[in-house]
Amino acid sequence: MERNERKSNSRNHSLTVDRDSRFLLRKIVMDFIVLFCVGFLILAFYLWGTPYKRGFFCDDESLKHPYKDSTVTNVMLYIVGIGLPSISMCLIEWLRLRDYKSGRPRALMGKDIPAWLWEAYKVVGVYLFGMACQQLTTDVAKYTIGRLRPHFFDVCKPDINCNLDENKWRYIENFTCLNNDAKLLKEMRLSFPSGHSSFSAYTMIYFAMYLQRRFTWRGSKLAKHGLQFLLVMFSWYTVMTRVSDYKHHWSDVLAGFAIGTLYAVIVFTFISDLRKSPRSRLSNHDAELHVTNGNTRTATGWQV
Repeated sequence: MERNERKSNSRNHSLTVDRDSRFLLRKIVMDFIVLFCVGFLILAFYLWGTPYKRGFFCDDESLKHPYKDSTVTNVMLYIVGIGLPSISMCLIEWLRLRDYKSGRPRALMGKDIPAWLWEAYKVVGVYLFGMACQQLTTDVAKYTIGRLRPHFFDVCKPDINCNLDENKWRYIENFTCLNNDAKLLKEMRLSFPSGHSSFSAYTMIYFAMYLQRRFTWRGSKLAKHGLQFLLVMFSWYTVMTRVSDYKHHWSDVLAGFAIGTLYAVIVFTFISDLRKSPRSRLSNHDAELHVTNGNTRTATGWQV
C-alpha cells in the first residue's frame, strides 16, 4: 500500500513538474516574441523608414552650424546603456539570491533554473522591453516630424541661391541636395526628438532607480548615491554634447530627455517588480503556481 502511494505521489509530482515546465517555456517564448516585435519595428524604421520632407528658410540661422562627429558615439552609448546595466543587474541578482534560502528554483526542460537566474531574466527582460518601447516612440516622432538638424546647410548644400531676393523670405520645399551621401541626407531630417537623449535618460535613470532598490551594501552610506549620481551625469553629459556637436536643437534634447525619463518612471513603477518588498515578491512567486486537486493553476486562473 505504501509503495503504491509513493508511486502515485511520484507520478503526480512528475506531472506537476511537466506542467510547470511547459507553462514556464510558453511564458519565455511569449516574452521573446513581444520583445522581437518591438525590436523589429525599430529595425524597420532604421532600414526602410523615410522621414517627412520638411522645407527651410534661407535666413534660418539655426540650420547653418558646421557638421561635427559625435562626442558620444553610438557604440559608446550602447555599451554603457545596454551592456553595463544588464551585466550589473545579473551580478547583483546573483549576489542577492545566491544564499537566499526562500528562493525556489524553477523547472524547465527537466532542469532547475536557479532563483537568481530567473530574477535576472525578469529584471533584464523588463529593462530591455522598456528600452525598446522608448526607442520606438522616439523613432516614430523622428520620422513623422522630420525636423532638420542644425548642420542642415553644411550637409545638404541645397541647390538654392539664397542670395536672391526672391528666396530670402520664401519657405523652400522643392530643392535638391548636392551631397550624395544617402545616410547623412536621411539623418539630417531626424533631429526631433534626440535619440541619444531619450536612450541615455531611460537607461541611466532606470538603472539608478534599480540600484536604489537592489544595492544593499552597507559599507558606505554614500557609495550607492555616488554611483547613481555618476549615471545621471553620464546621461546629462550625453544630452549636452548633442547640442554642442550641433546634432540637435535644444528643444530636441529636452523632448528626448523627457521621453526617456517618462518611460523609466513608468516601466519601473507599473511593469517591474522592483517597487515590491522581497516578502511580497516571494508571495507572488508562490502564488504564481499552486496545486489544486492535482491540477496546476496560475494566479490568473489559467490551467496548464
